Amino acid sequence: MNEQQRKQQAQIKQANPTDVKSGMDNMERIKNTSSEELISKYFKTTYEPPNLNKARKRGRDKVNVHYDFAIPEDMENIGQGKKFLIRTYGCQMNEHDTEVMAGILTEMGYASTSETNEADIILLNTCAIRENAENKVFGEIGHLKALKREKPDLILGVCGCMSQEESVVNRILKKHQHVDLIFGTHNIHRLPHLVKEAMFGKEKIVEVWSKEGDVIENLPKARKGKIKAWVNIMYGCDKFCTYCIVPMTRGKERSRLPEDIIQEVRHLAAQGYKEVTLLGQNVNAYGKDLEGMTYGLGDLMDELRKIDIPRIRFTTSHPRDFDDRLIEVLAKGGNLLDHIHLPVQSGSSEILKKMNRKYTRESYLELVRKIRAAMPNATLTTDIIVGFPNETEEQFEETMTLMEEVGFEAAYTFIYSPREGTPAARKKDNVPEEVKKQRLYRLNELVNKQSAESMKKYQDKVVKVLVEGESKKDPDVLAGYTERNKLVNFRGPKSAIGQIVDVKITEAKTWSLDGVMVENTIGVE
Repeated sequence: MNEQQRKQQAQIKQANPTDVKSGMDNMERIKNTSSEELISKYFKTTYEPPNLNKARKRGRDKVNVHYDFAIPEDMENIGQGKKFLIRTYGCQMNEHDTEVMAGILTEMGYASTSETNEADIILLNTCAIRENAENKVFGEIGHLKALKREKPDLILGVCGCMSQEESVVNRILKKHQHVDLIFGTHNIHRLPHLVKEAMFGKEKIVEVWSKEGDVIENLPKARKGKIKAWVNIMYGCDKFCTYCIVPMTRGKERSRLPEDIIQEVRHLAAQGYKEVTLLGQNVNAYGKDLEGMTYGLGDLMDELRKIDIPRIRFTTSHPRDFDDRLIEVLAKGGNLLDHIHLPVQSGSSEILKKMNRKYTRESYLELVRKIRAAMPNATLTTDIIVGFPNETEEQFEETMTLMEEVGFEAAYTFIYSPREGTPAARKKDNVPEEVKKQRLYRLNELVNKQSAESMKKYQDKVVKVLVEGESKKDPDVLAGYTERNKLVNFRGPKSAIGQIVDVKITEAKTWSLDGVMVENTIGVE
């Protein structure tokens, strides 16, 4: 326990004590009770700090599934006439967590707003993957200080992956006293209780569980639109890549039961959704933790392909767990799309070993070969980190040659960013920052070249586009994505939004396609 934690432990809020046994002296009873039992039984602390060391431990505790989520009666209408705003940073999982929190707040009576000044609750749903995201969050926390001063009753909360880091929580407690509420990724379902404490309590509320919780079903969700939907199939990650904080912030792998996922996708299909993306930190590990059954992602996809919904995707994959059964099922096609995002991170087996990725360059290429054999037209995209500690020029060149050999059509590229609490962050690094930037520039040039070449294949072709809405640049232009996740801009009637239409490509650009809608295709799927 550090000094900051000691100070915060002084802010323990006393709860209603349990009944005292008659005939026992109170002080004597307390003396005979362990401190841990005493705190858990007689006190409710508003400061439960995260602990990365605890989060690293992977116990064999049984994960239970709960179907009894409900808004407490005294909080059902607490938000009537009030508004909430949630700012989201990071991955699709964070976006989906935001949908859940928005659903919970909506059921509490709150209305959503995009205007900061209108909000009675502001939550910052944070990402811990990269330092840049963290800096953005702290910048936003600073900007909100003046608003909090103007509106003392405003509840300002920080949640998500950053909240699972002890250093982040301590920094907020020390430097940003205007933050009322801090909670993590494992206790989103407790949002009504946390809001209640923030509204009626005097102390700052910090509840961040180091140990992941059970699987909570039936959580309300406020999804954006009725076109595309995210569906969590599992939580957490057990891979422990040396650069990644996610296993500590998201916990161990916990799979939802197949029947619950299938029911949710069926419900979305009945509501008219056109596309579902299955989410997980490592979706390929789905089912490995389910007791008493042998059931993986391939088996789940085989069930989902029978549901009447046009498109099903999944993300994010780990090459180590991408098995033959999944390839076999994806090759059946139908509503299972053959755009596969397969993060490689590096083309060097030595760097992959240092990253603890548990595969080699050769085994990754063999996986690609299997995918291509089963799905010759599959589109592959990836993630790549350059400048991992002590990466040599030769090792970087191996990444460049892998990029070409696989023929990736797009890639998310990053300069390595050390995250406190990870093994890689303790490594000394002899690669100058300028060299890392130059490598990223060279890699991006290659990525752009390969993306542009892949786009040329669509020139004058007719593609099916799921129309998501108006283009951000021009309201008279509609925009959507093909089955292989290519962005298409075209002119067409607003009635096409939410439909899958045929578009003839007239111009292929580096990252997008322009086209014209083929007549009489609205509603064709």
